[in-house]
Amino acid sequence: MPLCINGFVIPSPAGIHRCCLLHFFVDFYVPIDYLYKQLTQRTHIYGMMSNIFDKFYERVSAATGISSLADLAQILGLNRSAISQARKKGSIPATWLLELYRRFGLNPDWLEAGHGPRYLTPEMDRDDSLYAVAKVQARLCAGAGSFEVSSQVEGNYAFQTSWLKTKGEAGQMVLMDVFGNSMTPEIKDGDTVLIDQSQKNILAGAIYAVGVEDTIMVKRLEKHPRKLVLLSDNTEYAPIYLTDEEIESVRIIGKVLWICRELR
Repeated sequence: MPLCINGFVIPSPAGIHRCCLLHFFVDFYVPIDYLYKQLTQRTHIYGMMSNIFDKFYERVSAATGISSLADLAQILGLNRSAISQARKKGSIPATWLLELYRRFGLNPDWLEAGHGPRYLTPEMDRDDSLYAVAKVQARLCAGAGSFEVSSQVEGNYAFQTSWLKTKGEAGQMVLMDVFGNSMTPEIKDGDTVLIDQSQKNILAGAIYAVGVEDTIMVKRLEKHPRKLVLLSDNTEYAPIYLTDEEIESVRIIGKVLWICRELR
């Protein structure tokens, strides 16, 4: 089924020649809401193909470096159940294509069917610059809670900019040390974690740095009706249940994205 944008006809994938959305983004102004409507129609058609999701996931993995469906859920800001449902249906929501375009410059045509260039902004393919992430003196507690809340910068650590873009907002990231054993074996005493302070929406089971009054902790979070549950990976530590007014005192500092461990 051809796609028409601003009077221009894009042939169906079975056609001999196929135009990609690159030409329209570069040469013409296409409103996002209009593009969304067109992508929604096309996604319905492509969804009939049994392997569309698997091919889509392979392309996203190749372009962004993700290694699991959980990573895909993270970069799209979704729960893993949403990914599982789309995989079961064999379809790709148009909102996903737009989000991947906004964050990484990925071509929706390439994501859906492998047509056209990978990027609508080719320079992103060559981004090997480094970005300095600050490490602060505040220490996250994987235990009962830390009262060390100083945010004084003690150094900067370089990460590849393109890699940080796949994880979140580089300008909102910070490194912190962890002490305590409540999150073992995932996070051990003395580990350093990378936190994205822009990611405050709670995804069930993900790990966050949280502040409760004057203490800061690193825990897995789950939302229950009128409850917020702080979970430890170490089974020797009981879950912490916060309700009503207690929830109001909780500050979500950010989502833990990455762990660094120095060998001893």
